[in-house]
Amino acid sequence: MGILFGTDGVRGTANIELTPEMAFDLGRAGSYALAKQEAGTRPRILVGKDTRISGDMLEAALQAGICSTGADVLKVGIIPTPAIAYLTRYYQASCGIVISASHNPVADNGIKFFGPSGYKLPDEVEAEIEQLVLSGTRELTRPRGADVGRVYDVKEAENNYLRYLTDCYSLKEDLYGLRVVMDCANGAAYNVGPELWHRLGARVIAINDKPNGVNINERCGSTYTDTLRKEVIEQQADLGVAYDGDADRCIIVDERGNELDGDYIMLICALDAYRQGKLDPPSIVATVMSNIGLEIALRRENIRIESCKVGDRYVLEKMQETGSLLGGEQSGHIIFSRYATTGDGLLTSIKVAEVLKRSGISLSELAREMEKQPQLLVNVSLENKDEILGHELVVASLKEAERRLGEWGKLVVRPSGTEPLVRIMAQGSDRYLLEEVIDSIKKAIATAQN
Repeated sequence: MGILFGTDGVRGTANIELTPEMAFDLGRAGSYALAKQEAGTRPRILVGKDTRISGDMLEAALQAGICSTGADVLKVGIIPTPAIAYLTRYYQASCGIVISASHNPVADNGIKFFGPSGYKLPDEVEAEIEQLVLSGTRELTRPRGADVGRVYDVKEAENNYLRYLTDCYSLKEDLYGLRVVMDCANGAAYNVGPELWHRLGARVIAINDKPNGVNINERCGSTYTDTLRKEVIEQQADLGVAYDGDADRCIIVDERGNELDGDYIMLICALDAYRQGKLDPPSIVATVMSNIGLEIALRRENIRIESCKVGDRYVLEKMQETGSLLGGEQSGHIIFSRYATTGDGLLTSIKVAEVLKRSGISLSELAREMEKQPQLLVNVSLENKDEILGHELVVASLKEAERRLGEWGKLVVRPSGTEPLVRIMAQGSDRYLLEEVIDSIKKAIATAQN
């Protein structure tokens, strides 16, 4: 990845790393690069954000940069990230930009681009935008008079997104009788989330739906489900849903208060689709970090798992390569390619509700089809990662670890892309074996460093 763009756009501490000046330059560079691809037309760029306090500051700077090149802004306000992907296509915009740091704390923020098709911008376009920002945007085009860009408030954006989501709902009957507790993470789903479930006929109890600019993801949402789990039990709900700050992912809680992560969500949705004859090809995409129990459960039904690196962009690439209709991560970032171009927590949650309604079986029973295997994750500090991981002692210890774990075990050694450390993850039925295996790898690494 580049210097500015990571796997999920540009991220950083707002006003320190991700400054208004950078947002201005990203607006100028992005609209300039897109204008070159659309010669003869005036670019229209859709801009939305989540609820964090720095969003207003970055939005103003970003919009100023866009308008300074002669492009127009379609301003949609606070709205989930996947809504930007959909609405970019709906309004035939040149691109969509969302200002959000997803599940990160309030001090962080980010700027993420979607192309006109609703997919992430091609790498070469991101690289061009990055180079323009790094080299300075002062000399880029500066129209005057009537050619300066305008900002248009798009009042119906949220309603159009809601209509799209309700169109994705495939059952003939609504969700009447289903009691849902929803944790909105004080984020972008605080309004659209409850409204969606109301439209589908469910009984909704919304929590953490009062954002104040600083409480986004604060002990709530998909990364902190304790409150939701208690509320589901107290309300005797059928289903609990926790979104993250920009609602591109969700975690499910069953009627007993048990947390069901993305592996369980993929299991439930994949088995339901397969048994209806709607999983063609019979495969899903999951990252190397998914629990081996998911593969065991799906293999019983002759459903394949196509494995990929961690990151939603790699999930999507693998889905496009294999034609798989479903893919995702343990974090709850799930992609239904029949309906969407990116992960959408709201879409994911209603697809789980469909299975619940159609089957008449409780979530805890649906989740029983998978038995999660013990999983052990250890971080090892390592400066010269490539050199040490290529050392003959370490290579030999990794091969021996894989042999000991056997066919139904799993070993993943993944250098961090942002920190001087290596993540070692081992899975299998015997936790003591996992500890022994990881300990032997750590000893080999220590020896190789001396």
